[in-house]
Amino acid sequence: MVETAQGTAPETLPLPHFPVETPCFAILEDAVQHNLRQTIKGAGGVERLMPHIKTHRSPWIISLMLAEGVQAFKTATPAEVEIALGAGAPHVVWAYPTVNPVAIARVSQAARAHPRARVCALVDSRDGIESWWDELARAPTPNVRLRVDLDPGLGRTGIAIGPDAQDLAARLQRDGLFEGWHAYDGHIQNPDRAERIARVQELADRLGEFISEGKRQGLQPDLIAAGSYSFDIWPRRLARWVSPGSWTYSSSQHDVELADIGWRIGGYVIATVLSVRGGMATLDAGSKAVSPDMPALNRFRGPGPIKMVKEEHAVIEAEHLKVGQQVALIPRHGCTAAYLYNRALVRLMNGSWEYRDQLGATR
Repeated sequence: MVETAQGTAPETLPLPHFPVETPCFAILEDAVQHNLRQTIKGAGGVERLMPHIKTHRSPWIISLMLAEGVQAFKTATPAEVEIALGAGAPHVVWAYPTVNPVAIARVSQAARAHPRARVCALVDSRDGIESWWDELARAPTPNVRLRVDLDPGLGRTGIAIGPDAQDLAARLQRDGLFEGWHAYDGHIQNPDRAERIARVQELADRLGEFISEGKRQGLQPDLIAAGSYSFDIWPRRLARWVSPGSWTYSSSQHDVELADIGWRIGGYVIATVLSVRGGMATLDAGSKAVSPDMPALNRFRGPGPIKMVKEEHAVIEAEHLKVGQQVALIPRHGCTAAYLYNRALVRLMNGSWEYRDQLGATR
């Protein structure tokens, strides 16, 4: 696989030698295996890694991770909790603080169906705690615990780092439900590693003081932190777990900005050229096929610059393509590309290809 200063060249990615209906999500098993080992190395050991499965949502990849020694998994939806537990994960964290009683009941039911597993959910408000109290009073689930979700500056979910967060934790502690803290620093995405290190260190110092104060109050110091840009930076003395997710397939962004980690492109979309005209080519992969959460003109890295994206088509600038040719498109965001497909075409370690099921858009 050729890599340049601009990242992996799409034309170097393997395409199947047989007819494939497109758009199609393709996965390279050897790249996923390589990326897992690089991520374990960056995390400082497999015992510290809590990979987020929202990227792939695939039971077979969870099994692959379990075989490599991964013991804890982070999830975003009830369906992901269910497949992780179904695949044999011994420790699953539902990292989505919600007060929705139906979703809470579904996760609680999944925990009861796997009583030997450790299942943890997040709360960031009194309302969240009360929603879980209501569910656990209705249907006791001894293997469920709760973590307090902290907002380290992302501004999406989580309670502010401070006394109110410690009060929430103390309430959970009194009921025997408190498992620790969670802080996702998704706002730290500086391409410059030195800048990332400085920002993580500043946040770690702040969290360290906060958690130390909690320890003096008898609160569990266990912390889940980090994402793809910072998992290899957080100090072990503070963050018991780190939880990157995008490493599974990498992306057109990460293989440039995080090139030092050594991830390979492990997932991409195969598209067919439908027509060519005046130096432009139309592909059968539009906004419903590749990373719909990304701006249209940098949604993927392909055979040429993107000129337009519609629901079922993308138009790129390319002189060399032919009608009927299949091409590889490297998503800007691998998570929301894989999410669009309920099966993937996987190139196995022996070079053969087979289709494997995944959750797709199931929640």
